[in-house]
Amino acid sequence: MMVSSVSAKPAVIVVMGVASSGKTSLGERLAAQLGWPFRDADSFHPPENVAKMAGGAPLNDEDRKPWLAAIAAWIDDLRASGGNGIVTCSALKRAYRRVIIGDRPDVALVYLKGSRELIGQRMAQRQHHFMPTALLDSQFAALEEPGADERPLVVSVEASKDAIESEVLTRLGLA
Repeated sequence: MMVSSVSAKPAVIVVMGVASSGKTSLGERLAAQLGWPFRDADSFHPPENVAKMAGGAPLNDEDRKPWLAAIAAWIDDLRASGGNGIVTCSALKRAYRRVIIGDRPDVALVYLKGSRELIGQRMAQRQHHFMPTALLDSQFAALEEPGADERPLVVSVEASKDAIESEVLTRLGLA
């Protein structure tokens, strides 16, 4: 498992990666373990975005602005109330992560990293998800892996769900 260090215990954890990298599964597992509220970024999309993706069209940056703003507002509300939370978000571009994480030192970024082949196999096995497999290539094309300055915790998706959960909790000082 690839990891880099994160400074202090986070108030909020953002789990990022391409579709079918395991974001929702990890977010739900962490939330259950920590007793923190969980939101999947998909729940922040306006209906127009969902319809566009369901129709096979990738979102553009203009489409993503209200979505990213809603995620950032949820994170800020948690932080302002002294609460904790976990949100999953593809957060494929550095510009998107600047909106939802930015200068928030108490927000940890967990990047689920995997090969196009492995993630494509997982996506093909999923049921009842609005993003078709054909859009996975656009996700990998848009992906800007987080740099060291973003303090990411990089975790390989090749490990088991239990191993990934354990590693994240340990590396974030939450075990």
